[in-house]
Amino acid sequence: MTNDPVTSLIDAQRFERTIKQKQNLKGLMQADTNQQSLSRRQFLRNSTLAAAAAVVAAPAMLRAQSKTPLNAVIIGVGGRGSGAGRDFTEALKIAGVEGKIVAVADIFPDAAKRAGQTFEVSEDKCFSGFDAYQKALAVPGVNYAILATPPGFRASHFKAAVEAGKNVFMEKPVAVDGPGIQVVYAAADAAKEKNLKVAAGTQRRHQAGYIETIKRLKEGAIGDIVTLRAYWVNGGPIWHRGDQGSTELERQIRNWYHYIWLCGDHICEQHVHNLDVCNWIVGDHPTKCWGMGARQQLEGKSGEIWDNFAVEYEYPNGARMYSYCGQIKREWASVSEGVQGTKGTSNPSGLIQPKGGAAWRYKGKEVGPYVQEHVDLINAIQKDTPLNEGRQVAESTLTAIMGREAAYSGAGVEWDQVLNSKFTYGPDLLYKDCAKMEWGAFRTLQPPMPSMHDIFKDPAVLPLAKA
Repeated sequence: MTNDPVTSLIDAQRFERTIKQKQNLKGLMQADTNQQSLSRRQFLRNSTLAAAAAVVAAPAMLRAQSKTPLNAVIIGVGGRGSGAGRDFTEALKIAGVEGKIVAVADIFPDAAKRAGQTFEVSEDKCFSGFDAYQKALAVPGVNYAILATPPGFRASHFKAAVEAGKNVFMEKPVAVDGPGIQVVYAAADAAKEKNLKVAAGTQRRHQAGYIETIKRLKEGAIGDIVTLRAYWVNGGPIWHRGDQGSTELERQIRNWYHYIWLCGDHICEQHVHNLDVCNWIVGDHPTKCWGMGARQQLEGKSGEIWDNFAVEYEYPNGARMYSYCGQIKREWASVSEGVQGTKGTSNPSGLIQPKGGAAWRYKGKEVGPYVQEHVDLINAIQKDTPLNEGRQVAESTLTAIMGREAAYSGAGVEWDQVLNSKFTYGPDLLYKDCAKMEWGAFRTLQPPMPSMHDIFKDPAVLPLAKA
């Protein structure tokens, strides 16, 4: 016997088959004493069939017992990137798969170093700078990329990961404008052609309560969907890190949530979760919207974003979705969705209330959705089952972008209008080759004001902030 595990397994299978064949032969000979012994032809036939079955079965047995080890890189190691790394390592245990974080990448060296220590990555695999993502993707053996930089970089990093042949987990949102969405669409299609698996950080899609409830809604539990309501209404403001850095570009990236080209505003960065749920329920994206909002409690702080939005969306089937999100200090807050149908109502996280009937509640168990989304991606890789959420999350992101631009401009906005817009909020290199970006100057916009901000005009109406 050899020490090679595959050869040993095959030898063991051959030995076992020989014993079974002898046992089967003995049983056949003793089955009926009135019959003649097995003829040579019968014996050869049985032996041939057994051998053929073994040839087919042995590779299948080997495949069933082997699982591909996963070597992951985290690109963007802030709070969400580090959290996604921990979720990945926990998911490996649940899925019973070997794997680890083998490289980390971040624009800032201090962040890359901290993440390397957290995930026990060697110093030579802790990359920093605008080209850090390229270096991390080039590490031999990497087959799982976690993308968690500020959203403005997501489209370019997703494209690079797919071109490098990596399975991808990417945080939401996946772009901040129409040109970025087009990049994601193309990369998602390329990933499908390469049979790469792609999961997005819209974790409600992987949450058992939502999955079962929305399945029932699609089966008609409350009739036809008439209206939907989406809330991400915080009871306090979002973080603000102040102005740190020696150049304008560095100051903006360090305080990334407050600049449109990096964050997409909080309607994209946070509220995309609730908009995604509504699109999931309807099975489509809205075609147009109207909106309003303001910058109130952020007044006096650096940045461009607003702190509240209210948007009305219309779907192709006529259903309406009412969207509210805010980051303002207040006594009332809610992060939730609601659905009104012709035969009842639902909270899609796990409650259905039919008209005149008993309420149904989801009572099953579930793994935390932030871990479950990685479990689902890992299982898709191991079992080679379809999973590509690239276009899905791109459409939910574009839903948020459309609502933002309707509110910013004070005009009605249509889907194709924002998707096909040529206006880019970020630096040119962000869309062409972000690895070549350098620290330096970049524009700062005035916080958008309806009638004074319109990216659809040619040239775009986009007042710059005073120096």
